[in-house]
Amino acid sequence: MGARKPTLGYGSRVEAVNALRRQGLTTREIADRIGIPPKTVSALELGSGRPRRERPSEALGRTVLFPVDVLDALGPHAARRNITANTLARRIVEMVVDENMIDAVLDDAGELEGL
Repeated sequence: MGARKPTLGYGSRVEAVNALRRQGLTTREIADRIGIPPKTVSALELGSGRPRRERPSEALGRTVLFPVDVLDALGPHAARRNITANTLARRIVEMVVDENMIDAVLDDAGELEGL
């Protein structure tokens, strides 16, 4: 885990980002105030959430390809979160797996009968 970097009077950059977000600042405003890229603000926010274990696919570097139309549909949702469509697609899949929601999302129980 990285060293804590006191920032703007807070004990770490994560604390500063979270405090500025609570004040209603945008990602760009937070980045400008701290002097870091907006993508670093997003990474710090994500890193401050619940702990996330590394997945075997990440360690092995496996790749999943998504159709362009799927990524295009995810684009506006990703942009609101200041991330790429690929990152959003990965997070959605991770959440479905982590929360054991595959059957609920696919809703294909009738098709699985007799398999």
